[in-house]
Amino acid sequence: MKFGPVPIEEARGATAVHAIRKGDLVLKKGTVIGENEVAALRAAGIAEVVVARLDPGDVPEDVAAGQIAAALADDSVHTDRAFTGRCNLFARDAGILVVDKEAIDAINRVDEAVTLATLPAFKPVVAGEMLATVKIIPFAVAEKTCADALAVAARARPMLRVAPYRVKRVAIVSTLLPGLTEKVVEKTLKITAERLAPAGAEIVFQTQIAHEQKALKDALAQACGSGAELVIVFGASAIADRRDVIPAAIEGAGGRIEHFGMPVDPGNLMLIGQVTGTDVIGAPGCARSPKENGFDWILMRMLAGLPVSRADITGMGVGGLLMEIVTRPQPRAEPVSQGRRVAAIVLAAGRSTRMGGPNKLLAELGGRPLVRIAVEQALASPARPVIVVTGHQRKEVEAALQGLDIVLVHNPAYAEGLSTSLRAGLSAVPDDVDGALVLLADMPHVDVALIARLVAAFDPEKGALVVVPTIEGKRGNPVLWSRRFFPDLMAIEGDVGARHLIGRYAEAVTEVPLTGKAPLADIDTPDALIAARAEIGQS
Repeated sequence: MKFGPVPIEEARGATAVHAIRKGDLVLKKGTVIGENEVAALRAAGIAEVVVARLDPGDVPEDVAAGQIAAALADDSVHTDRAFTGRCNLFARDAGILVVDKEAIDAINRVDEAVTLATLPAFKPVVAGEMLATVKIIPFAVAEKTCADALAVAARARPMLRVAPYRVKRVAIVSTLLPGLTEKVVEKTLKITAERLAPAGAEIVFQTQIAHEQKALKDALAQACGSGAELVIVFGASAIADRRDVIPAAIEGAGGRIEHFGMPVDPGNLMLIGQVTGTDVIGAPGCARSPKENGFDWILMRMLAGLPVSRADITGMGVGGLLMEIVTRPQPRAEPVSQGRRVAAIVLAAGRSTRMGGPNKLLAELGGRPLVRIAVEQALASPARPVIVVTGHQRKEVEAALQGLDIVLVHNPAYAEGLSTSLRAGLSAVPDDVDGALVLLADMPHVDVALIARLVAAFDPEKGALVVVPTIEGKRGNPVLWSRRFFPDLMAIEGDVGARHLIGRYAEAVTEVPLTGKAPLADIDTPDALIAARAEIGQS
């Protein structure tokens, strides 16, 4: 292929290499230059243009891309029409993408002009999802280059295919120990059903038994006899050894352990085995979470009927670090002797826009300003220090708090939203504090007893990193946050709180149920203030 600048009169029949824009002229890259294009270039005052011109035996980019793409896959994949040297491949049906990495590497080594990119191996895909793309870099390739790539494809076909989901019937066995609530088991079943749904699989058998070897052995026999094609065991306690309850029960039922453990985190404590020819997964604790973990990698392969060997699992280390597990205990510089230190941050910077004028935090209930009520309750609690963030009417709010042992922090950017006050408060938390309780100054029913319950429930070493009060299942404020989440909280912008973080880190959340509705009520309007005064008999 010839390539380079030529006078426009010599460009007829060649392909424009670059887009050209000048005045009214728009000549797109890849345009085959004819008489009209030459006339337009001349009118625009352009004397020379960079073109590509095919030599005899060259294969045009679209033809080469289309031929190579068609040679890669089987009937589970369809190819789109090649365009601008690119041909994309798509899944016909849902399943697991299986790729031949060595063959794909060989295609990419044929010539720098030929490239093939795919999704990761064993990725679950849906019908119509793009799986791979063939891109020819220049406008044409030599006939030999195209032939060499097609030869590689012919030797390895299919280089990529979609393995359809075959396993449709799944049994679930849950073991129980004191402390594992029914709510956790129900949530696990729900999350598992949602994992199975894309594969068209469903739970056909489920039982809950004591976390004991004989009970589990009997349950496995029952599950395998139920017609299930796959059995998943959710242990009340994680598998710690091949002699632990779950592997011992599998072997006691006449089965075998294929492999225990995997270099994927979260998901390390995964076990796979078989009982009477039925695959069994001993699920790690992270499988109770909807977030991607090592359990997904094994489950989806098995649902597609793909074998999972010890060699497969031990080869998952590169790319196996999926995320930090926020509930995992972290090393501390010094041992804890007297519990965790928790600071209180009272947000008192708002403009009270819904009150129609007056600053609600200065309104009195029972002879005390609203802001002082909130701060005094925090001071009576175990939380220290108590940090108060001011903004709107700073001097008046500070005067209402005169004489109290607090740390005052002013937020000059309070008008930009709640997040700015949260950042100001967090910035004042001492380095040796383990968590911060974020309180709103307009919630007079949040008393010392409620605060003490939240602080008592805070236990990072047991996974309780975010503590939230609830009434009839509805979450509210205040919320206690582990220091581990301070960077996430500091990154929030605008007039919003941190509710989305509670959803993101659901596995780290501990709820404290309350009774009645008053504790979580705030005062935003004149009517709410009148109602609060009426409750304490003040006109």
